Amino acid sequence: MRRTLCLLCVLVFAIKATNPSLLCAETAPVHTSTDWQLRASLKYDTLCLLNALSGDPYYLDYYRAEYDHFHSLFTPEEQAAFAQLKHVIKDEGHGIISAKLALYFSVVDDETLPEMIRTAHDSAAMEAALRKTTYWSADGWQNYQAARPALEAALRALDRVGFPAYWAAMAKPRIEKRIAEISPDLPKYNIIPVIESYLGFPLPSQTITVYLLAYSEPHGIRITGLRFLTHVSYPFRIVLHNAIHESMHPPYHVDDVNVRQAIDLLGKDPTVEDKVQHHDPSFGYNTAPGYIEEDSVQALEEVVSEKFNIGHNPCKYWREQDDGMHVLAAALFVRYKQIASDTPQSYSKWFAAAVESGQVRGAGLKQTIDSFFSGPACKQP
Repeated sequence: MRRTLCLLCVLVFAIKATNPSLLCAETAPVHTSTDWQLRASLKYDTLCLLNALSGDPYYLDYYRAEYDHFHSLFTPEEQAAFAQLKHVIKDEGHGIISAKLALYFSVVDDETLPEMIRTAHDSAAMEAALRKTTYWSADGWQNYQAARPALEAALRALDRVGFPAYWAAMAKPRIEKRIAEISPDLPKYNIIPVIESYLGFPLPSQTITVYLLAYSEPHGIRITGLRFLTHVSYPFRIVLHNAIHESMHPPYHVDDVNVRQAIDLLGKDPTVEDKVQHHDPSFGYNTAPGYIEEDSVQALEEVVSEKFNIGHNPCKYWREQDDGMHVLAAALFVRYKQIASDTPQSYSKWFAAAVESGQVRGAGLKQTIDSFFSGPACKQP
C-alpha cells in the first residue's frame, strides 16, 4: 500500500517476459496466464471513506465535499465515533484506517452495511479467518478490538443516514463506466508468471481482482488473496502498476530465518531508521519491517514494469514518491537489477545475502543511494 504511483526467482533476462514457458527449471513459474476481474464494492468504499469522515486533515484534501455532506447529518455521539477511529487506529496504532479495516473485512463475506455492522458487533468469525492468513498479528488484532465499538457506531451512523443509496447514486455509475473503459486492455498484460519468477514462489491464484473505488485516494491497498483496491480516477497505467505492486506484498516469506535476520539487521541501519522516524505517518510505513517490505516491493515493481515497457523514470519517481522517503527502494532496485541480470535468483535469497554482506546496508547502502540520485538519469530535465 502506498501513495498513488499510491506496489521472485528471476527470469533469464535474455528471454522475453512474455514467454515464461522458456524459463529454466529453477525459475519456472507455477501459473502461465493472468486473469483479470474488475469490480465495484460498497464494502470497501465504506471503509475507505472512514479516513475522511474521521476528520483527518490528510484525507479532507481529497474528500472535503463528502465530509461536509455527512458530518452535518451525524449526531455528536456519531461524530465522536468517527474521530475515535482515527485516534485508535492511526494515532495509537500507527496504521491507516482504510488499509487495516479493508484487510480485516476481506476475510469475511460481508457486502452490505447491515452485514458489516453485525461483524463489527461480533468479530469472532473475522478473527478465526484472519488467524489462518499471513496477516494475523496479535497486536494488530488488539488494536482492532479497541477500535471496534467506534467502528460499529460509525457503520450504524452511515446506515442511518442512507450511505448505501448515496454510494449507488454518486459513486457506482462512475465506477461501472470506468470498468467498461479499461477492461479490454488488461488481458494484454500477463503479469502473474513474471511476478512469480522474481518472487521465487507461486502466488495464490492467477486471477487478479481489482476493486475500483470512489473513496480510496491516495492509496493502493492489498487485501487477502490476489485482490487489491485502487481509485476509479487513476489512469490505466497506474491501475496496472498497482496490480504489479500489490500482488508482490509480501515479496518474501517472513518466516524464513535468513529473511527475518536481514530485516532485523537492515532495520537498525541509520538510513532506514531516519526514514522510518522522519516522514509523514499518514503515508504508512511507520515500522522498519513495513518500510523495508514496501521498498522491496517498489524496487521489484520497477524491475517487473520495465519488462512490460511501462517503467517509471526511476529518479523522478523516487524523488517525489511520498516526499522522497523511499531511498531504500532505489538502492534495492539498482543492486538487485544489476546482480539478477548476471545471475538469476529469487529476490528473497538475494536480499538476505545483500544485507548480510553490506551491499545494501551501512556505507554500501549510503553510497548506492548517493550514486543513484547524483547519476546521469537524475540530471536530466
